[in-house]
Amino acid sequence: MRYRYGRWGGGADPLAPPVDLRAAVDELGREIMEGASPSSALRELLRRGVDGTRGLDDLTSRLWQRRASIQRRHRLDGTLTEVKQLLDKAVEAERRALFPDPSDDARFREAQLDALPPGTAAAVQELSSYDWRSQEAREAFEQIRELLGRELLDQRFQGMKEAMSNVDSRDVERIQRMLRDLNSLLEAHASRSPDTPRLFDDFMRKHGEFFPENPRNVDELIDALAARSAAAQRMMNSMTDAQRAELSALSQQAFGGIGSQLSTLDSLLQQLRPGEDWTSSARFRGQDPLGLGEGAQAMADLAELDALAEQLSQSYPGARLEDIDLEALERQLGESASVDARRLAELEKALRSQNIVERAPDGSLKLTPKALRRLGETALRGVVDQLRSSQGSRETTSAGAAGELIGSTRPWQFGDTEPWDVPRTLRNSVLRSGSMSLDVVDLEVSETEHRTRAAVALCVDTSWSMVQDGRWVPMKRTALALHHLVRTRFRTDALQLVTFGRYAEAVDIGQLTALEGVWEQGTNLHHALLLAGRHVRRHPDAQPVVLVVTDGEPTAHLEPDGDAEFNYPPLPRTLSKTLNEVDALARLGATISVFKLGDDPRLAAFVDIVARRGGGRVVSADEEGLGAAVVSDYLKSRRRRR
Repeated sequence: MRYRYGRWGGGADPLAPPVDLRAAVDELGREIMEGASPSSALRELLRRGVDGTRGLDDLTSRLWQRRASIQRRHRLDGTLTEVKQLLDKAVEAERRALFPDPSDDARFREAQLDALPPGTAAAVQELSSYDWRSQEAREAFEQIRELLGRELLDQRFQGMKEAMSNVDSRDVERIQRMLRDLNSLLEAHASRSPDTPRLFDDFMRKHGEFFPENPRNVDELIDALAARSAAAQRMMNSMTDAQRAELSALSQQAFGGIGSQLSTLDSLLQQLRPGEDWTSSARFRGQDPLGLGEGAQAMADLAELDALAEQLSQSYPGARLEDIDLEALERQLGESASVDARRLAELEKALRSQNIVERAPDGSLKLTPKALRRLGETALRGVVDQLRSSQGSRETTSAGAAGELIGSTRPWQFGDTEPWDVPRTLRNSVLRSGSMSLDVVDLEVSETEHRTRAAVALCVDTSWSMVQDGRWVPMKRTALALHHLVRTRFRTDALQLVTFGRYAEAVDIGQLTALEGVWEQGTNLHHALLLAGRHVRRHPDAQPVVLVVTDGEPTAHLEPDGDAEFNYPPLPRTLSKTLNEVDALARLGATISVFKLGDDPRLAAFVDIVARRGGGRVVSADEEGLGAAVVSDYLKSRRRRR
């Protein structure tokens, strides 16, 4: 096979490391567990950026800095200033030529120059028919006409100023023909003439040199012209009334009378593209004067910066980073900015394509099971690091009894009922005798472990105090760790997650992870234990384990009609109904362990009663040790015999 290598032409760095999805998922999980929705967590990740890649906030800040720089550095009277300088030069040269002439005609001409109106446009118009004595003055005045023509063309057709740096009569005629043909084409298109495609082809064949954009049809031509014409109009809107009046009058003095043709062109473009921004303005307060073409480009840059800022904000429905115009971003901020935006877009795309986030039926984003497994793995790893090596040990007195294989073997003993490990048995025979002659000493059996199936209900308090006191994230991390442990090591166990505030609800791990803290009064442990009891009854063959995480005594209970009654301090009826459910669970053989957060003495007294009547225990855990305490208690509870 033959390979051909060429110079890298820009775009994404082919040697750049791939985006770190694991770090991105961990960051998303942290935001979500703190109460952010998956959509807002993803936006926050993209706003801040990741290691080595600047985020959307940084790019947006640079856009606004560039926008402010354009307005602070420039002003829009460059063409007026240049015309005034050329006019003064022409008048001064003419005065020098007239001064030595003693004739009455010379004095009359001087009087004409003395009587010129104060406005630049009016003075230029007054001198348009003046017969100049000085060749230098004549050339300076002619430069005014050429300057105005070039600036007006550059204002509507980008790059025309440089192309028309040396204007002669043939150039003027070509431009006049182009403008006439262009206006005729646009008029035909506005009237929906069927000849428009043919007219467009003829126009581009004759005048394509004026349009480096190389439009493919009349609509693309109009789009390019309208964007530039709208920028020119916004520039005019940004001038003072006096400056606008001066330029409007001066445009009629441009070479070849192209000012009227350009006015017709602007009117047609406004009619064909009313959606362009023709009315806004900007404030320029710098000292660097801009000509008409440069001013129109500055206005176009400001519009492009505004569009890029909207794209980077991602605030519109269905927004994606793929919408960002990378070419425009590179024009405004340089190649590094487009590289950062491209990498962020790749990260967003990878999170979707790698099944990390998905869109729910209602249009919102949610974490996929794959992402939740990753978060659970991280949470469980943190819990395991806190547990002592002895905690979580799963050795039981029945290890080696019939059950699940654990991967190890041992020599057969009389009475063993475990399955033979055939490969090791044959290997022992060959090593002992050199043949396939089996003896009882060759036998090895596979060790198994008896596993008790458990029905586990983890009831977590989601009242506002959990959010207020900084226990929201540890609670979610605990649930993630326990869920991941059950799903990966104890798959036969049935885990139910129950949240309880004013009401209780059975939720899946995705709902709990994305749960946002809301202001809600009430700690309805009664309802939570009702749901836990329902879960236990659905699994009569499993050992029931109920784990309760709370930072407050019960202040609400469920009435028979389904309404929750709240009162603080708690009513005796609330405490009584809650303890009745504790007793009901105890009759089912469930152990109820309560993980008490905080130092409320009323809570401590109540959970002691729950532990005594529920056959469990009370664990006073802080936020950092909550996960380790819950997982450890779960492992101990499931080893107990029913």
